Amino acid sequence: MPSSELEHVQKIWDQIRPNSTIYRLLLSDIEIISASNGTINARLLVEPVHLNSKGILHGTVSVCLTDWAGGLAIASTGLEKTGVSTDIHTSFVGTAKEGDLLDIEGRASKVGGTLAFTTVEIRKIVDGSAGPVVCTGIHTKYVKQ
Repeated sequence: MPSSELEHVQKIWDQIRPNSTIYRLLLSDIEIISASNGTINARLLVEPVHLNSKGILHGTVSVCLTDWAGGLAIASTGLEKTGVSTDIHTSFVGTAKEGDLLDIEGRASKVGGTLAFTTVEIRKIVDGSAGPVVCTGIHTKYVKQ
């Protein structure tokens, strides 16, 4: 494993990104800010590609972020793979519009020998810090290597 969780998570993201059309389309500009054992934090500027017909963050993007952040939170524990989704649930609590900056936090609640359980919270950045919740997610992944 590289010298830090952040380097490891970035390495895993660099391996995944070229193989995922949806991640390349929706998350090409995401920035991983930090990582520690079981947690990652990232930022994404909401752009037109992220919007639904009403001009707000599309639910598909929120679920994609739940999948992405949960997988990288698993990777932050030292695993070389992010797992395969077995269950995902996202609750849409607020909205975001073009130009909003999102703070995405993924946490691996438990990484076992077969399954991993994650939670994700997406907030708008207001005055430089995480503000109102946009959505929350829970995600279970099969991780047996």
